[in-house]
Amino acid sequence: MTGLGSPDPSLVEAADRALRAALGGRPLVSVERFACSGRTAYAGSHPVPSARPALAIACYAGWEAASPEASLAEEASTRVRGPAERHAWLNVVDSAARELMSTLSTPPVIATWYSTSRLREWTGPRGTIAAVDGGLRRQLEDKADFDDLLRAAGVPARLRIRSIRVTGRLPALAELRRKLGTNRLVVQCGAESGGRGTVFVDTDTDLAQAAQMLGPYKVAAFIPGWSSNTTALSIPDGSGGVAVYVDRPSHKAVGVGEAGIGSGKSAGNDWSRPWPEQAAADLIAAAVQVGVWAWRTHRYAGLFGLDAILTAEGSVKLNEINCRKQGTTEVSGVNQQLRGLPPFVTAHLTALLGGQVDWLPPAEEFNADTVTTATQTQPGPFYLKLRNRGTEPVTVTNLNGPGIYRLVEGSLIWTKPGAHPAQADADRGELLLANLPTADVRCLPGAELGTAEAITAGACRPFDGPHSLSAFGRAVLDAVGRRLHSVPAPTLER
Repeated sequence: MTGLGSPDPSLVEAADRALRAALGGRPLVSVERFACSGRTAYAGSHPVPSARPALAIACYAGWEAASPEASLAEEASTRVRGPAERHAWLNVVDSAARELMSTLSTPPVIATWYSTSRLREWTGPRGTIAAVDGGLRRQLEDKADFDDLLRAAGVPARLRIRSIRVTGRLPALAELRRKLGTNRLVVQCGAESGGRGTVFVDTDTDLAQAAQMLGPYKVAAFIPGWSSNTTALSIPDGSGGVAVYVDRPSHKAVGVGEAGIGSGKSAGNDWSRPWPEQAAADLIAAAVQVGVWAWRTHRYAGLFGLDAILTAEGSVKLNEINCRKQGTTEVSGVNQQLRGLPPFVTAHLTALLGGQVDWLPPAEEFNADTVTTATQTQPGPFYLKLRNRGTEPVTVTNLNGPGIYRLVEGSLIWTKPGAHPAQADADRGELLLANLPTADVRCLPGAELGTAEAITAGACRPFDGPHSLSAFGRAVLDAVGRRLHSVPAPTLER
């Protein structure tokens, strides 16, 4: 394999050729929260041109350095960002999206997280959705069934968290503690993402909150340590089997209150921090087992993710599976580029369209290199989520929009246009501020303001603990906070 560095141009060309052949002249339409989703594949110094969408339908507008050929964004009409808006944006754009899709001269290919009835209606009978079926995704991601999935895949018991499945009413807290032998519990259910469907239970009040979710439930012992996300890719081998490629695992900070991130929710991910060798090897082997099982049982191919806990003792415990693209997919693609390959997402789309992925190395070789990469201190990407942490609506002022900035004495100084995390070296004070709103967009309390992204060799990591920011991470959030201007609520006309 190519060593740590830039993607091999011949492999980039091969990935572009394979995806272009799989698309077969059909327009690629991205339907995700961010209009510039997929930019790591098509907007960097070694782009895969066929990965750039012809049309993006999104909640948040894009920017020139990363833009698809055309876009429809919810905030372009509402000029508002907020927690409710990011969950309801598909309803807002539905009519306009249907009209846009009807004007396409060729049936489209929709790239999204998973299929829904709405998206099937958008594409029409001749269109294609390049994503996992929504029903299969719900089945595989059901948190209550996760331990059964791991057992079926043959994952060793030492990598699983002690848990019980509850199909009816949740027992009393004392009984659950007795069964699991621990005071703090985690109750999970359903196939929600972004920390939804998870409640940490310390009191009867917490348990009552968990009981408001619809079961069945997984009740597990709380495991202290670093949360982690690992991206994996299953590619059919053409002989009835599947090759499973496993990326470098991250360190993920969750429940970081000072970043405006609630309990159980991620504040971002950092892939620069090394893992213990045995834990990395165990995690990668388990991901391969899960990928092989999902292929044999459900013919599942493409991207999936395993969430895990890296304990203080250096062991790994698996806690969740995500059978789809994820919020980490964008920045984690830099890991593959640093190893000389195009991002996994290009192979994901090619495979889902029935194309031939002929540019990846042997999976065993790739995964052995992953263990080496994961256990060494090497440059890696990170992203830190930016939120409106206040109690009033704000606008983002006195910034030049998304792009590369320098952090100088607590201030953000515009450097140049940009759209790729590797264009910013955090150890030199550089950051890519991605997906920022324009100055006329009102950002409500809790609104997503974008992400701060970069490469670091370790000097400027965003987190210093599983639930805390580093001094650098805090400086980034404070610098962004200085560019926020409170705005009054709009006056209702009588």
